[in-house]
Amino acid sequence: MSQAMYRSRIARALPNILERVQRAAEQSDRSLEDITLIAVTKSHPVSAILEALKFEVFDLGENRILELMAKQEAVTNDRIRWHMIGHLQSRKIPSVLGTVHLIHSIDSLKLANRLSTKAIQVGGREQVLLQINASREATKGGFVVPDMYEDLHSALSLPGLKVAGFMTMAPLTEDVRILRNTFRTVRELQQELSDSSESAGEVLSMGMSNDFEIAIEEGSTMIRLGTALFGKPV
Repeated sequence: MSQAMYRSRIARALPNILERVQRAAEQSDRSLEDITLIAVTKSHPVSAILEALKFEVFDLGENRILELMAKQEAVTNDRIRWHMIGHLQSRKIPSVLGTVHLIHSIDSLKLANRLSTKAIQVGGREQVLLQINASREATKGGFVVPDMYEDLHSALSLPGLKVAGFMTMAPLTEDVRILRNTFRTVRELQQELSDSSESAGEVLSMGMSNDFEIAIEEGSTMIRLGTALFGKPV
């Protein structure tokens, strides 16, 4: 897809997305300004990023470290906030330290411990979200509650991490009841942990192109949109 095609695509899609976000936010007594839209640029070229920036979309999400690093080098703009939204391999931790605004995918206490240790070694503190496997799917990573409740509490207290909140991915289904239950479970978990820990954070990264309205209605503060904004990668 050419840069002009991305420009046209975003110009058509973004107003509709923002209108849908606003309507969904109003269902939970919030406003458009309460929701952060993360443009998922994975598998899209730099030209897609350049066009998104023209529409003042500055939160950008990537799944792979190498692609993230290449795009960070190619696009320099102080207003960009990079988000690491994909699985983070332990061996790739040094590459991501201090380079992103938020890591969404801390999916185990083992990974949390390693990231905390590496961050302390370089004198930093990484801002992260703890990934919750609310649907209990074997194919997904993340903390499963209540099975891993103690691990979750341990991750909240690690000195090298600033836990900004929680992330989840809903099952690929059109069943609204399942989607709502998944997102509601994480919101209720966040509320429960906030009552008992000052380090739980308030961010809820929930909702993608196929379910973001339901996620917002259930309390999401961040949505991760790729296809809805850019179309499918060519």
